[in-house]
Amino acid sequence: MANEPGLSQPLGAHTPGNAEFGGHTLKFSGDWTLSHYSVLNRQTTALKPRAAACNPDFSGLGRLDTAGASLMVKLLGSEALISALGQADLPDEQRALIHAVAEAMNQPSADVATVNPAVAFLAEIGKKVTTLWQLVWLLAGFIGQTLGTLFYILPRPTRWRITPFVAALHDTGLNALPIVALLTFLVGAVVAFLGATVLEDFGATIYTVDLVAFSFLREFGVLLAAILLAGRTASAFTAQIGAMKVNEELDAIRTLGLNPVELLVVPRVLAMMFSLPILTFIGMISGMVGGAVVCAVALDIPPSQFIAIVERDIALKHFLVGLGKAPVFAFLIAVIGCLEGFKVAGSAQSVGEHTTSSVVQSIFMVILLDSVAALFFMEMGW
Repeated sequence: MANEPGLSQPLGAHTPGNAEFGGHTLKFSGDWTLSHYSVLNRQTTALKPRAAACNPDFSGLGRLDTAGASLMVKLLGSEALISALGQADLPDEQRALIHAVAEAMNQPSADVATVNPAVAFLAEIGKKVTTLWQLVWLLAGFIGQTLGTLFYILPRPTRWRITPFVAALHDTGLNALPIVALLTFLVGAVVAFLGATVLEDFGATIYTVDLVAFSFLREFGVLLAAILLAGRTASAFTAQIGAMKVNEELDAIRTLGLNPVELLVVPRVLAMMFSLPILTFIGMISGMVGGAVVCAVALDIPPSQFIAIVERDIALKHFLVGLGKAPVFAFLIAVIGCLEGFKVAGSAQSVGEHTTSSVVQSIFMVILLDSVAALFFMEMGW
């Protein structure tokens, strides 16, 4: 019985593929498969210079896979091989395979454009500015949505979420109290050491008291507490809301007809706005206590004299300026943390990325606003 096309060998036989010239014809025979790739590759490399002017003959072709089809394309070229398929005596499967491989290998390679480094640098800056503007725009919209929800529920006590508020207040305030007190105490001691070292050359070590009190009442107390909460609490808010989004709990909340901003964001924002002023006050006191300890040990300034100098030289407005910045910082930290949680996609990796982003953005915004506030208060003489 004569062999059918594509089955020139009995079942189970594996004849290595071959290509040979017969006049103006290039005859393919045997199996053009991956198992014979190395032999066929050497053969096609040797035959390629003469193959362009020949007509292919596939009547003796046996088995064929994508590796063999790619060698045929390498030998004849994509366009010549595709045009020859119309008259070739091939099974439909092999015809479709050769055509698909030839089409894939015929894709033009993308030319690598030479870009001026200066243009590339400006383009990258433009992308960064655009991304930053989109982040600011999104944050402004989310702040407006949060404020709108907050003003809507404040006159309606039945919509207040007392339990989430108390839980968030415990987490953001009471649990953060020891670390804030310890850190500000140590920073107060360091500031006192530095001030004493510098002022000793001028015989003015007594003003170390003013330096410590002034710096912690206006800047360090609120700034250190806000940075600690940005790293500790904003990341927690992002991780909590992001995990809820990954687990599709936010979709379930919306399905029940509830507002996620009212349920998840407003209690956290209010808790942060209550806890940060308290932590700021604790930070101020702890920082000055650290400075007083250094003054008592190194400068022979007893605590009673320390308190008397603070009462004499430091006005109440410095305390009010530092404490007044705390609610603003708390609002921004909480909003950024919650917003990054809502931006989480459906993967654990996205939770980690947005948690990191919330910490970076919160600390950046706190320091930026503190700088602007310092300039404003200086110009106003406060």
